[in-house]
Amino acid sequence: MTVTGTRNAPDVVDVVALGESMVTFLPARPGRLADVPAFHRSIGGAESNVACALAATGHTTRWVSRVGADGFGDHLVEAIGAYGVDVSYVRRDPSRPTGVYFRTAGDRADDTHEVAYYRAGSAASAMSPTEVDLEAARAGRVLHLSGITAALSPDCLDLMRELTAPRPGRPLVSFDVNHRPGLWGEGQDPDVLLDLARGADIVFVGEDEARQAWALHGARAVREALPEPEIVVVKQGKGGAVAFAKDTDGPCEDADGTATFVRALHVDVVAAVGAGDAFAAGFLSSTLRGLPVRDRLRHGHLAAAATLTTPGDLAPPPPRTLADRLAALDDPAWGRLRLGPGWTDADAEAAEEARTP
Repeated sequence: MTVTGTRNAPDVVDVVALGESMVTFLPARPGRLADVPAFHRSIGGAESNVACALAATGHTTRWVSRVGADGFGDHLVEAIGAYGVDVSYVRRDPSRPTGVYFRTAGDRADDTHEVAYYRAGSAASAMSPTEVDLEAARAGRVLHLSGITAALSPDCLDLMRELTAPRPGRPLVSFDVNHRPGLWGEGQDPDVLLDLARGADIVFVGEDEARQAWALHGARAVREALPEPEIVVVKQGKGGAVAFAKDTDGPCEDADGTATFVRALHVDVVAAVGAGDAFAAGFLSSTLRGLPVRDRLRHGHLAAAATLTTPGDLAPPPPRTLADRLAALDDPAWGRLRLGPGWTDADAEAAEEARTP
């Protein structure tokens, strides 16, 4: 096994993201996988998506993972590194391949959406407490993880348990549940995701996936099942998102002052894949900046809107000046916002017009 540029003492970064990334093949046109004649190569991975989005907003980030010693592994390391993400702790495995997957163009929640994964026995599925650099993984202000990793193999689950276990001096642990039913085989219990979430400091979970994985109905039930994390963000699709915080400083939805709700934006959706990762990146970015809970949710929605209005899993986030200005709108103005393709270029276009005589 070889290691890409291992360092003796990892630099501390804003966010470390650990998890599998795969080469993604996006359809050249809508339709069933059986009917699509060609695909465009891209990259996909919940954790690396967050690292790339945060790097694009100016944060220092690191991706920790394993890929095959193959061309697809080369592509992932180079493409993710091109965003400014530190990839020097990605291990290369000569005996296991890099995972790939194909998907249709539709929304994952749509019945016509298809995904074909080729990840069994992948290099990333061999991640374990001894097969990743734990020091590099913990050398961040935030460590971002997802439930996808826990489903890849027993070794991966052991790694997740190690990283979410309480220990002195650990970073702030962010956990996106990301329940994928197709990854949980016979004998595997998605209730382990509930246990992992209890060990995190910030948890992101969709109301629909909490219902499917844990039979929990409603945001309040999710918070009651997860009393330990400092913040639990329950995403409610097109309705919005609610954050339950132990010490919230924003406007509250509930009389007890623990829940902050922010409605979702009106968005002309191009593709829905990757929006959850973008939301997490926007929320974490504003968390690192010390913004109020309401503004963290708004920045999450804005980052998600950037991805929703582009065809791929990753999209350039809105410039910070634009995002800050929109996040500061009063509630009626926020409710009137409607964003479509190209909206993140608004500041650049306005500046160019100002420069043009």
